[in-house]
Amino acid sequence: MGRREDNAKKAVELMKHQNLIRNLGTAAHIDHGKTTFSDNLIAGAGMMSSDLAGEQRLLDFDEQEAARGITINAASAAMVVPYKEAGSDKLDHYLVNLIDTPGHVDFGGDVTRAMRALDGVYILCCAVEGIMPQTETVIRQALKERVRPMLFINKVDRAIVEQQLTPQMMIEKFSKIITEFNQKIMDILPAPLNKQWQVSLQDGTVALGSAYNNWAVSIPYLQRPELKKMGMNLGMVMEMCAKEGGQAELAKLIPLADVALEMAINHINNPVDSQKIRIPTIWKGDLDSEIGKNMLNCDPNGEVAMMVTKIIMDKQAGEIAIGRLFSGTVKKGQTLYISGVNAPQRVQTVALMVGADRTPIEECKAGNIVALTGLKDAIAGSTLSSVKDMEPFERMAHYSEPVITKAIEAKNMADLPKLVEVLRTIAKADPSLNIEINNETGEHLMSGMGELHLEITEYRIINEQGVDIVASPPIVVYQESVKGANPSEFEGKSPNKHNKFYFIVSPLEETVQAAIRKGEIDVESKIKDPKALAKQLMDLGMSDTEAKGVVGFKNNNILIDCTKGIQYLHETMELVKQSFEEAMLKGPLANEKVAGLKVCLMDAKLHEDTIHRGPAQIIPAVRDGIYGAMCQAGRILLEPMQKLFISVPPDYMGGAVNLINQRRGTILEMGQEGADSTVTAEVPVADMFGFSSDVRGSTQGRAIWSIENAGFKQLLPDLQKKVVGEIRTRKGLNPEPYDDRYYAGL
Repeated sequence: MGRREDNAKKAVELMKHQNLIRNLGTAAHIDHGKTTFSDNLIAGAGMMSSDLAGEQRLLDFDEQEAARGITINAASAAMVVPYKEAGSDKLDHYLVNLIDTPGHVDFGGDVTRAMRALDGVYILCCAVEGIMPQTETVIRQALKERVRPMLFINKVDRAIVEQQLTPQMMIEKFSKIITEFNQKIMDILPAPLNKQWQVSLQDGTVALGSAYNNWAVSIPYLQRPELKKMGMNLGMVMEMCAKEGGQAELAKLIPLADVALEMAINHINNPVDSQKIRIPTIWKGDLDSEIGKNMLNCDPNGEVAMMVTKIIMDKQAGEIAIGRLFSGTVKKGQTLYISGVNAPQRVQTVALMVGADRTPIEECKAGNIVALTGLKDAIAGSTLSSVKDMEPFERMAHYSEPVITKAIEAKNMADLPKLVEVLRTIAKADPSLNIEINNETGEHLMSGMGELHLEITEYRIINEQGVDIVASPPIVVYQESVKGANPSEFEGKSPNKHNKFYFIVSPLEETVQAAIRKGEIDVESKIKDPKALAKQLMDLGMSDTEAKGVVGFKNNNILIDCTKGIQYLHETMELVKQSFEEAMLKGPLANEKVAGLKVCLMDAKLHEDTIHRGPAQIIPAVRDGIYGAMCQAGRILLEPMQKLFISVPPDYMGGAVNLINQRRGTILEMGQEGADSTVTAEVPVADMFGFSSDVRGSTQGRAIWSIENAGFKQLLPDLQKKVVGEIRTRKGLNPEPYDDRYYAGL
C-alpha cells in the first residue's frame, strides 16, 4: 500500500477520536516562510523526505507558484502525525488537517476563506522584518473567525548571521514582536478571549526557529528530559545556530515538526471544544435547533452541515468542493442541499487532500476538512446540508475589494461560448474575482485585487482552460458618491407623469460604512429583525427616524423610507428597492458603482390604479429621482488607494521618497528600523502600475517593499473632469457627464 493510501486509512480510523484531530493553518506576510514551514510538518508525518523539507514546497504544486516562488492558492493536507508526550515512551498519533495560505495581498480572499475551516493558525513572523502590514491583516482575519493564533518567529538564523544580534538583543527584539502581537489580540477580540488567547514564550504559544533549516525551539520543549540532560537552553540554541554545521545538528535535536505539533496539541482545541466557541460567531441560526446542537457538539451522527471554503477545477473530476464539515458524516452517493439551490445534488466522491493529490475515502466524519465531487452548483462560500432549508453560515467578510479591471475577449470568435463557460467556472472558484459577462459585444470585464491576481487568472484561462484571449491594459475601478446632501427634495417622475417620488441623498455615516466593511451588518440578505438593526444603526450614530426606516441595502448604500402614511407605497416598495439596487450599480457620473450613499425617500404620490404603477413606470421614476438628487448634492469620484511600506538603506531614501511624490503619494510616516530607514505612504492604485521596476531602479534593488489595500478616497477635483471623460469615452458614452439638468432628460 502506498504512503498516501496508508495515511488515508489511518486518518479514517482517527476520525472516530475527535480529541485527536487538529485543524491548523499557516498565515503570514509574503515571504515569511509559510510553505517551507508546512513542508516540515508534512515531513514530520513521514509523507516526504525530511532532507527535502524547506526546498520541495510540496503545497506550492501549481506551476505558476513554482515559477514565481510564491503561494497563490490555499492548499490543504490531511496527515497522520506521530507524537510522543514529554517524558513518555508511548507514541500517539494525531490527525492534522493543515491549510497553507498565500501571503501576497492580491490573494487575501483565499486566507479569509481558509480561516473558516480552521481552529488554530501558526502566524509566522520574520525575525528580521518583524510584524508587517499583511501579518496584521491575517491576525485580524483569524480572530474574526475565532481561530486561535500561535506565533512562530521564523528566520532566526538570519537575525544571528546577518544582523549579528547577541542573545540579549534577540530576546529584546522578540519581546517587542510578542508584545505587539498580544496588543493586536487585545484590540480585536472581546473579553474573555482577548486575555485567554495571549501568547508567550513561557507557555509555548510562541516558538522560534528556522523553517528553511528545519529546527525550532519553545521553552516547554526544552523541558524534555533528553534536552534537560544536555543542559540545552535558549542561549545554547543561539550559539549552535551561529556556528558552522550547528543548524543541521539543531534539526536533529529540536526538529521543527515536533515543536510545532506540541504547540498545537497543548494549545489548540480539538474540533468539539473549538466549535462551541466558533459556531455562535460564524452561524446566526437557532442554536437550540437540532442542526444548531449538532454543530455545537460536532456530532458525527447528526445532520450534515458543511461550509465550502475552496473550489478546485480538475480536468478529470470536474469541480472539487473543499470545506469544513461541522456536523454529520458525508458519504459517497449521499444527496446534499446547497444553499440557494432548490434541487439536492449527489456526492460522487469523498476524498482527503494532500497538496495536488486526492485520496478517496468512503466517508468523512464531523470536525474535518474534506473534498467532495459532484456538487456542480457549489461555490466558495456555499453551505451544504442534509437539511433542505438550513440557515446558511455567515458570509465571510473580505478585507479588500477588486480595484483593477481588464476587458478580455476571445481571440477566435468560435471560442466565445467556451470563454463564457470558463469565466463562470473561474468566478465560482475565486469569489475575489468580479466578472461581468456581455454576451452582446463578446467583451467581458474581469476585476481583481491587483495586477498579479489578474495576470494569474489570464494565465489559467489560456494555459489550463485552453482558451486564447486578448486582454486590455489594466483599468482602475472607481466608485461614485456625493459631497454632501442635496439642498431640497428632488422629484423623480414616472414616464406617464402619474407617480412622483421625492429624494434626499447624503454620504452614509463613516461608522456605518466601517460596520458594513467588517461584516457586522449583513447587507446581503433580507432584513430579518428591523428593531435590532435600528438599534445597531442608532448606536453607530444614525438618527432614530432614519434608523427605523431602513428598507434595503446595496453594497454599502442604504435605502431609507422616511415617508408617513402614503397610500399604495407598501405594495410598490419592492419595485422601489429593485430600482434603488439598479441605480447603485451604475452612477450618474461615469457609470461606475455607487458607494457610501444614504438614499432617503421623503415623500411619494402614487396613482390609485395598479396598471399605472407597474415596473415600466416606477423603476425610471425612482432611478431618475436618485440620480437627480445626486447631481444636486454634487457628484464625486472615489479612487482606490494602497498603503505602501518601504524599508531601504538611508542613502537610498531620497530615491524612494521622490518615487512616492511622483505617484501622487502622501507620506504618512517616516522612521528607522535597525540600520534601515522606513517610510509609510498612501498612493492611488492608478499610479502604482510598473512600481516594482521603478523602485528597483531608484534604490539599486536595495528596497524591501509591500502594499496593502487602503479603501477608496475622493479623487482630487482638478483630476475628476479628465478621469470621468476617459471612463465615459471608454464605455462609449458622451464624454461630458450630463449636467444638473440630467434628470430632465436633456
